[in-house]
Amino acid sequence: MDNVYAPGKNHLFVPGPVNIPDPVIRAMSRNNEDYRSPAVPALTKILLEDVKKIFKTTTGTPFMIPTTGTGAWESALTNTLSPGDRTVSFLIGQFSLLWIDQQQRLKFNVDVVESEWGQGANLDILASKLAEDTAHTIKAVCIVHNETATGVTNNLAAVRKILDHYGHPALFLVDGVSSICALDFRMDEWGIDVALTGSQKALSLPTGMGIVCASPKALEASKTAKSVRVFFDWNDYLRFYKMGTYWPYTPSIQLLYGLRAALDLIFEEGLDNVIARHNRLGTATRLAVEAWGLKNCTQKEEWFSDTVTAVVVPPYLDSVEIVRRAWQRYNLSLGLGLNKVAGKVFRIGHLGNLNELQLLGCLAGVEMILKDVGYPVKLGSGVAAACAYLQNNIPMIPSRI
Repeated sequence: MDNVYAPGKNHLFVPGPVNIPDPVIRAMSRNNEDYRSPAVPALTKILLEDVKKIFKTTTGTPFMIPTTGTGAWESALTNTLSPGDRTVSFLIGQFSLLWIDQQQRLKFNVDVVESEWGQGANLDILASKLAEDTAHTIKAVCIVHNETATGVTNNLAAVRKILDHYGHPALFLVDGVSSICALDFRMDEWGIDVALTGSQKALSLPTGMGIVCASPKALEASKTAKSVRVFFDWNDYLRFYKMGTYWPYTPSIQLLYGLRAALDLIFEEGLDNVIARHNRLGTATRLAVEAWGLKNCTQKEEWFSDTVTAVVVPPYLDSVEIVRRAWQRYNLSLGLGLNKVAGKVFRIGHLGNLNELQLLGCLAGVEMILKDVGYPVKLGSGVAAACAYLQNNIPMIPSRI
């Protein structure tokens, strides 16, 4: 029995997992089948080609692994590096912190570049480290593209420019869990060697599939990398790719069909249009926050995220109570502040299968919650600011013209 039932739908505005589109739910509503039959390899082959499009790569090799983003992290690291290898990794929030922790536990020599939470990666320090590293001891630069704890997006093109400026051969590893399929991401153009995402974010699927894409340079590195890996070993996949059966172990049949439906929806809308929609949602949310008289945790416009906004509350408020009240009274799910910003921020996720009117409902709910907890918000102020922007920027739905 569902013991948390409330009338209507839960308004899910955390930065993942996100709303699942009805066509995807229907696609996944099917029985199990033999993954060694001709049907599943045929489906897998097409999926492998199509997921390359969301990374914007023609040269990358994708791996669809039954795991989460954390497993995809481990796959990226263990297939390309050896214990003791030096990495440069940026600590800017909870998820970059967790990836650094994983690197350390895997026995890499992690050179941590820390920024204040709410700031992006300090690329000046990266430049200094690369300039000093004439012996090329740095084997990989690891960066979270979009840090959901603080709503910060890093400039990947700038990282590549720095690597190229110093002619440094370090691998470029990117966590795109909450960015790929929502933010501008160009694997080939930006020379990214390993990129990864998770099914429960902008792909709008259930949790359970980590998608990793490796450049030819990363595949070459995997031939000599000495990290222990079993479940996440790319070589097992590549062997089964050559055989045409594709799966070294049992995949999630339902997720594969869901992925097919999710990609079809993205391609029908157009990936660039999906990215533009996320920009509209992010901009509208930021305008609402400004109208409420509150601050964005992200400290500079250049770092603003179009998939999540972390809202700083006044010192006399506890953001945990805002999130609790949202769920208890309004059936609205907002994101908690994590670690260093726990109790100080709440997060509005605006990614995945989401449109502008859904977002306006969320913003209206937040206004009522702020009023509930004693913040002097003018009801309708944030919604009005978002509406004024959206009314002038929402395009016609192409399929309905």
